Amino acid sequence: MAEHNLLGNKGEMLASRYLMDKGFAVLRYNWKSGHKEIDLIACERDTLVFVEVKSRSDEEFGNAYDAVTPQKIRNLISAAEAYVMKYKIDTPYRFDIVTVVGKCEPYRIEHIRDAFHATW
Repeated sequence: MAEHNLLGNKGEMLASRYLMDKGFAVLRYNWKSGHKEIDLIACERDTLVFVEVKSRSDEEFGNAYDAVTPQKIRNLISAAEAYVMKYKIDTPYRFDIVTVVGKCEPYRIEHIRDAFHATW
């Protein structure tokens, strides 16, 4: 497996652990709708949370959250809409970003709640 894929997988694992430590229930990992993917789907109290995880070994070339481009946001919103329709979800929802930076412990993890909004 390519090194960037290993870093991404490690970041998703660390992000899910971080969220669970904060009281979230992680419901799904890498949920796909066609070619679109949601890294983590979690629940915080009565809110469904769609989470995009961005992992970087360092931030030499910019902040990790800057990698969440407008096109990525559109894809996440589209995949989330498919999830909501497929499972007939009728609860509040939001989109969060979790960034994981570092090559080894201690990793720097940042959680951006309600990072962007969708209207459907």
